[in-house]
Amino acid sequence: MRAMVYRGPYRIRVEEKDVPAIEHPNDAIVRVALAAICGSDLHLYHGLMPDTRVGTTFGHEFIGVVEQVGSSVENLQVGDRVMVPFNVYCGSCFFCARGLYSNCHNVNPNATAVGGIYGYSHTTGGYHGGQAEYVRVPFADVGPQKIPEWIDDEDALLMTDALSTGYFGAQLGDIEEGDVVMVLGAGPVGLFAAKSAWLMGAGRVIVVDHLEYRLEKARTFAHAETVNFTEHDDLIVHMKRTTDHLGADVVIDCVGAEADGSFFQHLTGSRLKLQGGSPIALNWAIDSVRKGGTISVMGAYGPVFSAVKFGDAVNKGLTLRMNQCPVKRQWPRLFEHIRNGYLKPNDIVTHRIPLEHIAEGYHIFSAKLDGCIKPLIVPSAS
Repeated sequence: MRAMVYRGPYRIRVEEKDVPAIEHPNDAIVRVALAAICGSDLHLYHGLMPDTRVGTTFGHEFIGVVEQVGSSVENLQVGDRVMVPFNVYCGSCFFCARGLYSNCHNVNPNATAVGGIYGYSHTTGGYHGGQAEYVRVPFADVGPQKIPEWIDDEDALLMTDALSTGYFGAQLGDIEEGDVVMVLGAGPVGLFAAKSAWLMGAGRVIVVDHLEYRLEKARTFAHAETVNFTEHDDLIVHMKRTTDHLGADVVIDCVGAEADGSFFQHLTGSRLKLQGGSPIALNWAIDSVRKGGTISVMGAYGPVFSAVKFGDAVNKGLTLRMNQCPVKRQWPRLFEHIRNGYLKPNDIVTHRIPLEHIAEGYHIFSAKLDGCIKPLIVPSAS
């Protein structure tokens, strides 16, 4: 098969690889119909995540058709169209039993923290991802779900991470009716978090970014107020002024380690691996939220030290909530919102790129060229 292969920071290519095989009776092999590049993939592409190994195939957002099933698989048959959450999880451990699928204890040697994730660093289990023509799906009776006939393929694809994560980010904010919600980052997850905040009763939604085309999308897609932080000498002072000098009730960090920070932060983060990227977005969240407010963290950070203003968070009495999204837990409600017309996920899709040109797709997405917000990948397998 043809698959995207990582060769080091900023170096990816499409190569011939063996089609994955059934390794366990509960595995399935899925022929990928559609995949995507996620902002979290850029953390790998830029070399910010530890233990990202040469030869890895990225891609944790994908849908496809079941090509083969293991002998113990009961819920899927060959030919089923399926959407696959980015979490790899067993469904039966202590954490899965409590709906914490992203913290599964049985799928990752590093399970003291996150569970398994397709196509990510080996800190998440070392599973190859869906930016390929085929992918092995473990625990096939647990994760994948048949795609309802009424849902568009692109909408189903975006539910495998970006939409579910944005919705989860708003959910973790414990938004109350009339709350002022500030979203840091107008990428796909930030846009979905902003849109979801309205569904949860927000009175104001303010999206912060530095790219005008993404802020325009926040205005048209998420109907949010927007702030370009490059236009203000001090973002925190500006946010306080626009919120009666109190701060936002809820701040959702949808940026993470890729935040624009100082030269020192990028040196210690991306070069020397001494911290999980730049902590600037999380510190903005701590400074911008009101005392007693809530911060929801959806941005990806490396599992190493980051210079976060934790003392300020303590002294302000903040609630910090965070996790990798337990994707499948969000699907029943999201199905309702999509079917009722409250959400049309593929409105944020800007590029559809053949697998053969995925290196160019990464470059376009990483360099923020051509108004790129969400690129989808179309494999050539038929």
